[in-house]
Amino acid sequence: MPHHTPLIATLVVGLVAAFLMGALAQRLRITPLAGYLLAGVVVGPFTPGYVADTAIAAELAELGVILLMFGVGLHFSLRDLMSVRRIAVPGALVQIGVATGLGMALSYALGWTIVAGLVFGLALSVASTVVLLRALESRGLVETERGRIAVGWLIVEDLAMVLALVLLPALAQFLSGADGTGGGAALLQVLALTILKVAGFVAFMLVVGKRVIPWVLHWVVHTGSRELFRLAVLAIALGVAFGAALLFGVSFALGAFFAGMILGETRLSQRAAEETLPLRDAFAVLFFVSVGMLFDPGVVTEQPLALAATVAIIMVGKSLAAYAIVRAFGHADATAFTVSASLAQIGEFSFILAGLGVGLGLLPEEGRDLILAGAIISILLHPFMFAKVEDRRAAAKTAASAADRAARQAAEGGDAARADHVVLVGYGRVGRLIGEGLKTRGRRFVVIEEERDIAAAAQGVAEQVIVANAADPAVLVQTGIDHATKLLIAIPEGFEAGEIAERARELNPELAIIARAHSDAEVAHLVSLGAHHVVMGEREIADRMLDLAAQLRHEAKVA
Repeated sequence: MPHHTPLIATLVVGLVAAFLMGALAQRLRITPLAGYLLAGVVVGPFTPGYVADTAIAAELAELGVILLMFGVGLHFSLRDLMSVRRIAVPGALVQIGVATGLGMALSYALGWTIVAGLVFGLALSVASTVVLLRALESRGLVETERGRIAVGWLIVEDLAMVLALVLLPALAQFLSGADGTGGGAALLQVLALTILKVAGFVAFMLVVGKRVIPWVLHWVVHTGSRELFRLAVLAIALGVAFGAALLFGVSFALGAFFAGMILGETRLSQRAAEETLPLRDAFAVLFFVSVGMLFDPGVVTEQPLALAATVAIIMVGKSLAAYAIVRAFGHADATAFTVSASLAQIGEFSFILAGLGVGLGLLPEEGRDLILAGAIISILLHPFMFAKVEDRRAAAKTAASAADRAARQAAEGGDAARADHVVLVGYGRVGRLIGEGLKTRGRRFVVIEEERDIAAAAQGVAEQVIVANAADPAVLVQTGIDHATKLLIAIPEGFEAGEIAERARELNPELAIIARAHSDAEVAHLVSLGAHHVVMGEREIADRMLDLAAQLRHEAKVA
């Protein structure tokens, strides 16, 4: 058997290039998503050097789409959407309309058809869920009101795009003349047939799938095989997506979305998400690489004005529309700025729409190139734009907080009003025990935890729970680190803990810092960066066992 095959070569080169470019992006403090897209450009047919097999890359991308949409469905929360429905639903729909209109205007200036403009505008109107969530999580904004509004807004956009993916093939079928020339009646007939198929699939999933899928998973859980459970989840995601396309004629994306949504309602949803995350991440990376392979860099020099207009629609037009909508609903400037900055990019749904549009003959390849170029540029610029908005807001909040504390201290005298709270980083097995102990002792404390599901366990126990990376100084400021008395770093990664300790020491030189470590090297590293005490688990266990052994020996002699 030959060692070098197109499939193996595409997988290896795609993943290696994605790792290298993703690591470079991470080093530059840019989302790795931009690195994955650039990796695709590097191994694509429009740049010199090795060229991956585009046909195989496209099929791998289909798997990526299925698993991406499965993940979206798995984390879809109707409850979160309903909590902000009064602004998220009308706001997202109006913003989609504005962005689509701007895209259609640009397409008209470029001489495209109305349908091409519609597809182009829709692709520019929807922001990336991946980019948005990473931006919000990095700042600890997911659980805030403006974070929930932004996420709810994206859910509405995603649902609108799922509907667009369903209706575009019907529109292409009508335009191709496959159903005769019955005008509007023929179009309505095609749309009605498509909607009927979708309704049949949805009814099947709600009646049959909602019973069969949970039953299968519960049976697999009782077998005790983790490997079989992982396989069952993947079989459900891929099987439902394939069956939806084969039996009901709907897209892989819609089938995968519904499979994830139904699975997300079960008690096993968290475990399913954890078990499939590595494979979902790997194929999602290949999806973005394959998208980058389709991008022709020549569009940057051949159509600079059209590209500038595309980026302006994504980062200015959409943002201004979102800001005006949020303000019109009576929300504060901070909320309006956060939501508008969150949406100033496009991502996975834009790529899916662009690929489908070109494949159906609705969108020229030039349009896909503009969409891909706009996505890469907006994803590269988005972290800086979002950080600038949030840093200004955080600075204003910190200044107001400092002024308020100074006024309180002046009124009450000296340091009497100084807050006495603890900041706890990490709420895993160790962090949870610390949190329970602090609660029992009546101590006020704030928790920082990167994993949203783990952070949920701290709700009601801690005074405040922030879902973010504690190494970000803005996140530490949000906890009130400048007037905290102690910082307890309970995460197991000693060298990451050192970065947190260093940042915290800069913000509050008087802060007492206690951390954990697993080696002497980590202990030395943490102490050098400002930790007062470092607990090494193995050493503490050994000391405790020696103490117990000594006590038992003494008791035996007395007896």
